[in-house]
This record gives sequence, C-alpha cells and structure tokens, in this order.
Amino acid sequence: MSHHCLIVDDSPTLRRILRQMLERIGLGTAEAENGVRALEHCRERMPDVIFLDWNMPEMDGLAFLRALRREPDGTRPVVIFCTTMDDIAHIEQALEAGADEYMIKPFDQELVRLKLQQTGVL
Repeated sequence: MSHHCLIVDDSPTLRRILRQMLERIGLGTAEAENGVRALEHCRERMPDVIFLDWNMPEMDGLAFLRALRREPDGTRPVVIFCTTMDDIAHIEQALEAGADEYMIKPFDQELVRLKLQQTGVL
C-alpha cells in the first residue's frame, strides 16, 4: 500500500510541484493550504508523511506541528519541513517542535527521495 502524504503549503504552485514529485515516486498525496486545514485533514485521516511549509496564513507550520504532536496518533507521521529559512536557529526550533527532517526551498526530486529514505518512509 502506498504511503499517504499531506503537502501543507500556501503556494498552489509548490503544492503541485511536490505532488508531482511524490506521485512519480509512487506515493499518494493530499494538500492543505495552511495549518488549520492540515489539522482538519489529520483529524479525518492521519497521513504517514507531512511536507510542511513554515510561513502560512491562519496557522503557520510551527504552530501546526505543535498542535499535530498533541493529537491522538499525532506523533506517528514523519514531518519534513520545507522552507526558505535556512538558519540553524529555525532548524533547531523545527526539530525541537517535533520535525523529523528539514529541506530548504528550492529542492528537487532527488532531495525529496533522499529525505524519505533518511526518515524510513522509502
């Protein structure tokens, strides 16, 4: 069975690009445009993997991640932050909040595959 991935980003273009990369790897995808929608999705169907943007309206990635990890079964998904913020303070903050991995935008399919392998998804 294919893993269920949730792509959380306020950019429709980035969601489409990442969805195409994941589908080429063979993974099923769903999308959410912010943390509020992502949390609603997780309550209906907890994904196996979440690709998470940092800066989004309504609820940013960090607030979503902290809320997710408090949900029933919310510690299960692998969370990979995908952001332009590449300083060590942000990376440490994301990891402390419960992120499993971190990718700096822009990224390519090989990096996506590598992060999925490093987190044991592939």
